[in-house]
Amino acid sequence: MSVPEEAMTGAVAAARSPIDEIIAGRFACRDFSDAPVGRGTIEQILRVARFAPSGANIQPWHVYVLAGTAKDKVSVALREAHETARDAHVSEYSYYASDLPEPYLRRRQEFGRLFYGSLGIAQTDLQARSGQTAKNYAFFGAPVGLIVTIDRRLQVGSWLDLGMFVQNVLLAAAGHGLQSCPQETFSKYHRILRPQLAIPAEQIVVCGISIGRARDAAKDRLMPRADVAEFASFAGFEDQNATRMERTRPWEAETS
Repeated sequence: MSVPEEAMTGAVAAARSPIDEIIAGRFACRDFSDAPVGRGTIEQILRVARFAPSGANIQPWHVYVLAGTAKDKVSVALREAHETARDAHVSEYSYYASDLPEPYLRRRQEFGRLFYGSLGIAQTDLQARSGQTAKNYAFFGAPVGLIVTIDRRLQVGSWLDLGMFVQNVLLAAAGHGLQSCPQETFSKYHRILRPQLAIPAEQIVVCGISIGRARDAAKDRLMPRADVAEFASFAGFEDQNATRMERTRPWEAETS
């Protein structure tokens, strides 16, 4: 790396934009305070999240927003199913490959070690792990829970669109000073959720999202992320004028 390139890289790291800070500061919160979040705030989060891109603008998402006694009623039903009949329930889609190749298997195993280790739960302690999983169905104590669905008649491209919408929800919540946790595990209990929320047959339960204020501010990010060099390949940048690039603030598009 040349000296000008090193200087530019350092400038980018030192001068992140506000949206950079929101993205980097977001984490999957699993311990919320009971501080309420108003309907108006959630409506604004969804109002912004709806600008996620989608192929041909079909906007393939639907959201069921729960709070108060409505959320509590759903939580009771889900926790009962988890405690008494969890083996009788299965998701309508596969989240993980049945045989994960590397490096994904290693990353998943690392998650288990770090996550359960941070809770003092041995990975072999199935009862304690089940108890931790059950906290999902109480939305980890969050005052607001979302159940997100997609029309089963759509194809895999629309699931890409849905993922961008879900990410928008998480980032918009962070912009309001809130934390969130996307939770695939709700999809397992779609047969419980369907009558509770009047979810029509053509919709697949994809995930839940807990939203609220973290009980304690995160001290350090628990889960590492792969370095850019591990997942990105660059070509052609050596043709650009380094002096011109240096004149551009790091977060601005180089269009002048």
